[in-house]
Amino acid sequence: MESESESESESESAFEGRSGGWRHAGYHLHVRLSVIIPTWCEAAAIEAQVAHARSVGDEVIVADGGSPDGTAEAAAQAGANVVPAPKGRGRQLRAGAAVATGDVLLFLHADTTLAEGARAAIERSVADPAVVGGNFLLRFDPPDLWARVFDTANDLRRRALAIYYGDSAIFVRRSVYDAIGGYRDQPLMEDFDLVQRMEEAGPTAYIRDVIAWSSARRFRDAPVATLASWALVQGLYSAGVPATWLARLYADRR
Repeated sequence: MESESESESESESAFEGRSGGWRHAGYHLHVRLSVIIPTWCEAAAIEAQVAHARSVGDEVIVADGGSPDGTAEAAAQAGANVVPAPKGRGRQLRAGAAVATGDVLLFLHADTTLAEGARAAIERSVADPAVVGGNFLLRFDPPDLWARVFDTANDLRRRALAIYYGDSAIFVRRSVYDAIGGYRDQPLMEDFDLVQRMEEAGPTAYIRDVIAWSSARRFRDAPVATLASWALVQGLYSAGVPATWLARLYADRR
């Protein structure tokens, strides 16, 4: 049987700061957590996703981009606060955050679920007042060979470059979100843009002992082409090419 100190040590090692030098001390802080889900034509899955989000957060907000398939109605029936917004993930997330009442905002894609312990992990992370937010270890489902390639690439990129996206379930303190300007109204790279400003605002937690499971549908049909397009778009955006131009290069699989 492991000792209490050994258990704490293992738990602490799962939380990494922006440079890998910070480790959480194991404290726990209760917060009001708002879960914000952007949707477009997710009627078949949204009820289950809202139920999942309600098991994690104190309120669930679905920001729907005008889905014609009844997504908004299904989400409302499942207990979510549905907020209409112009289609576009950045716009929808911004609209959802605007009505959220939580101390911490968790942005959760409609095809991403969090393993057990996600809420406690967030609370442990933000118990450190210096931590502005963070994300979770990402795994794609189904877990085939290409999924493992994308899993590894995302993990290495997060640890080496502090780059991560919304499919890894980004969370941020409400006060920090407001201070840095929140999600911007842009058609692409909205997560990367927010994450850059989060990383500039302070240390972030990389939760690696609770997995964010996300659908592999975005690259399943053409994994090599998708990987190449992601690298190209990120490189061009980092070089200063406007997101409005890059949106023309990126197929909408949302």
